[in-house]
Formats: sequence, structure tokens, C-alpha cells
Amino acid sequence: MSILSSFRTKLSVLTSSLLFLQTPPTSAAFTFTSSPTRMRTIHTRGSELYVGGSIAIGDVAARDDIDVDQLYNPSKRDFMYGDGEGLDVAQYLIDLHDTRGTFNFCGGMLFQLVLSEKLRVYLGEVASVAKQRQLKVSSANVPRMFMMDGYEQSSKADNIQIFHGREVRNVPGAAGGRGFVLHLSMADGNDPEGWTDGELDDYNGWEHDVNRRWRNGDNLAEEGFSSYKEKFGPKAFGLHHRFYLHFDNANQIWLSAEDGCEGTPAMERNGIGKFFGF
Repeated sequence: MSILSSFRTKLSVLTSSLLFLQTPPTSAAFTFTSSPTRMRTIHTRGSELYVGGSIAIGDVAARDDIDVDQLYNPSKRDFMYGDGEGLDVAQYLIDLHDTRGTFNFCGGMLFQLVLSEKLRVYLGEVASVAKQRQLKVSSANVPRMFMMDGYEQSSKADNIQIFHGREVRNVPGAAGGRGFVLHLSMADGNDPEGWTDGELDDYNGWEHDVNRRWRNGDNLAEEGFSSYKEKFGPKAFGLHHRFYLHFDNANQIWLSAEDGCEGTPAMERNGIGKFFGF
């Protein structure tokens, strides 16, 4: 194939990809503006966000307009949400959730961040009074949970620095294309999506996952999380972890499980990037 012919072929694919990016997706949750790096949410109060089932976002309305670059670029993130101890972590997590944001987690796998309905409402309340109460992001000097001051091996979480969560797999339609979700919930005993008594009793998240119990939808339904399969799909299964957030020396934010598996916010590459290798 000649150089000119090869160029024409790539140009044709590029043109098709651009046309695809400008075509609104079929999901009722989102529509793209003319710029592929900006996403406008159109949720209203009480609306739902689709992952594998219906993920309600509660009565806290999503922001009308979010520049997704501000979710993944540390300097733009700081410009939008504040920096250091002034970072509005609650609003940042909400916006990642509402835009189906993903984390490059566990060595290159994209996991969609999903907040329970109750946790999202709580974070909305925190964000509204950010100067009085805010979540804590550990410094780069605390790259593992066991390095925190006052750390103990337990199932305790405070919804400020340590959170209850699950890594969920086999989720139809999860952003990132791998069927993976990081699901965070409230740790106050009153979240229908929170840890079950069984998960609290057998938690040993500081150990390797081969020594831990994975649960599917039937297991969790028996323990009280009756909507797990409706939310994540009939074949979903997962493992519960305690999570915390920390910075690194490059000002990236890491969402880290107690066993050391962790990841940073990372945007899913579109068709153009995959085709040209960037």
C-alpha cells in the first residue's frame, strides 16, 4: 500500500471517529457537547444513573456542566476544586460518580466509581458546608493504609478518611469496558447498599484476596443487600475492602484499598486514541 493510500485510509477512520463523537449516545443519562472532552449531565432531582441496573443518585442534583479534564488533570482539578487541605473532595467524588468516572485500578484495569445513594447524599451535604467539614486525603507520605496514625486492623470506617467499599466484577455496561466497578457506601449501619453483617464479621482486608471471601448477588441477598443483582447485574460478584484517599508526589489522587491495590482517576481512551496509539 502506498504512503498516500495509507494516509487516506487513516483519514477516513479519523473522520468516522469524529462523527461518532459528535453523535449523542443512546443513554438517557448523558449527551456530549461539540467538544469531546466536555460532558454535560442532564440529571434532575431523583433521577437515576445506569450502570448494570439503576443507580439512584438521591435528591442531590448533579451539576449542570462538568469539564471532565478537571477530573483527571491534577492542575485543572486543583483550579476547580481547590488544592491540598482545601480540596473539596466530596464534590470531586460526586462529579466522578455522576460522569461515570473511572480509576486505573489494580495495574491497568479501569473501574467505574459508583457511590451508594446514601453516600452520595451525604457527600452532597459535606460539599455544601466544605469549610466546616471536609473529607481527608492523606499525604504522599502515607501510601498504604497501615501507615496512617492510629491504624488498626478492623472493619471500622468513619466516612471521612476511611470508607467501606467493594470491588465489583461482571457488571454489564460499566464504564471502562471491562465490567469493573468500585462501589463506595456509608459505614453507619443504615445504608441499604452498605456492608452486610456477614461482611463486617469476616472482614480481613489487610490479607491477600486469595485468603478472603468473595460474594455474589445471591450471597449478599441472603445477608441483606437484596438489590445487589438489580444494581450490578445477575452475574456480578465482588470483594469488600476498606478504602482511603492519598496524594502522591506528582499531586495525583489515589483511591487505595487496605490490601494495597489502588488506582488514580483515568479517562477511558476513545476510539481515535486507540487507533493512533495515544
